Formats: sequence, C-alpha cells, structure tokens
Amino acid sequence: MRISDKYAREHAIDRDRDWAILKLQEELGELTQEHLRLTRRARGTANPRARADEAADVLGMLLIYCRMNDIDIEDAMKRKWLSWLEPQT
Repeated sequence: MRISDKYAREHAIDRDRDWAILKLQEELGELTQEHLRLTRRARGTANPRARADEAADVLGMLLIYCRMNDIDIEDAMKRKWLSWLEPQT
C-alpha cells in the first residue's frame, strides 16, 4: 500500500471504490500481452523479464485490492486452496 500511496500522490490518481479491481484487470491484460508475445501469438519482441514484471504487477494489485476491500487473503488461501493438502476423512 505504501508504494501505491506514493504512486497515487505523484501522479494525482484518485483511487476510488473500483480503482483497484480495474487496475488489476489492466495489469492482467498486460501480463496476457507478454504471454502472447512469448508464445508467438502477438506482435512485438518477446521478453521473459517483462512477463515476470507484469506478473509482479498482477500480484501487487491483487494484494492492494484485498487490502482495500478487507479481504484476508491468507485466510482465504488456507480455506480455499491449502485445505486440499489436508487428509480427507
């Protein structure tokens, strides 16, 4: 959030109610674009580092979205994903 706060101040961005989800969608689109380039299904120069950077943006924006919407992502991951690792009775 500190990085997002700084970015918003420097660029005069109003992070209203739906800003984080829209920004997350934008970043996912940029990750998709890099994926398409790397798999030769889009124009442009393939760049694995750019794909990694876009993946970092997606993760960062997801965490910001969770924070802004009072989502405990750690608890949700344990409940939704990690419970599959527990023995089934």
